[in-house]
Amino acid sequence: MTNPAEENAPHDPVLYHEIILALRPKSPGRYVDATLGAGGHAGGILEASSPDGCLLGMDLDPQALAIARQRLARYGSRFSAVQRSYVHLREALAELGWQGVDGIVVDLGVSSMQIDTPQRGFSFQSDGPLDMRFGPEQPRSAAQIVNQWAEADLADILWRYGEERSARRIARLMVQQRPFETTRQLAEAIARGSGGPRGKIHPATRTFQALRIAVNDELRAVEELLPQAVEALNPGGRLAVISFHSLEDRIVKQYFHRESRDCVCPPERLICTCGHRAVIDEISRRPLTAGEVEIQRNSRARSAKLRVVEKR
Repeated sequence: MTNPAEENAPHDPVLYHEIILALRPKSPGRYVDATLGAGGHAGGILEASSPDGCLLGMDLDPQALAIARQRLARYGSRFSAVQRSYVHLREALAELGWQGVDGIVVDLGVSSMQIDTPQRGFSFQSDGPLDMRFGPEQPRSAAQIVNQWAEADLADILWRYGEERSARRIARLMVQQRPFETTRQLAEAIARGSGGPRGKIHPATRTFQALRIAVNDELRAVEELLPQAVEALNPGGRLAVISFHSLEDRIVKQYFHRESRDCVCPPERLICTCGHRAVIDEISRRPLTAGEVEIQRNSRARSAKLRVVEKR
């Protein structure tokens, strides 16, 4: 299965075929790509839902939106896009007058385009400003966190969001050596302070993950999105979520497990008193992952996990 919208694509959409199979796009269905990016998944959904399927794309990144709008212009009024975080899904659908949708895809985390653009500051492979914001209108950058936050707060986010064992030592190093202005400056300082590489993983990798999550408040955003997405689905509609690290995947897994059960009372309670009723069915208890062929073509796919649910 090929995606016509992927011609001259700046990157390969992760788990593309699995997303199309999971959402089962049809005409005249309504769909949302809540993390539009360059429009890879969106293009496949629009193609598969021809001739009358419609799709709303959402993204904070104006550069990505510009690329997606140009590449998906062929679909005319069937495609619309807004520069907005997916935490505002409910409002975006209301503005379109959509009462319900038949499928939603969410590809969490940072895109290859953002990583490969040094000016965005997501990676230390190329030097750039300590930014890491998904959108330019977001209130704080990585530089503000690194250079202004207290040592205890820095250690907390490195431990919680990066699962960094040396969180206290790295936080202390940041405070002692700041200000930091560029990605490479920070990464080199962490490498020196930690005693060098840890196998194949650069010593600053977990710190950069933690900073990015903190800058964009990613975990809270996922928690806010999931109930809105399930609420927006029509009966039989599907929600597909791709995550790239354990913190995101844990939130998605736990939410899907809870909302697919009729009772969420503690195990020791013999009689149900919660009144909870399942609203979704899990398509698979285990996440779908990329095959070796895709991983060889796109190494980012190695850590991707796809979970899919269907609205009752």
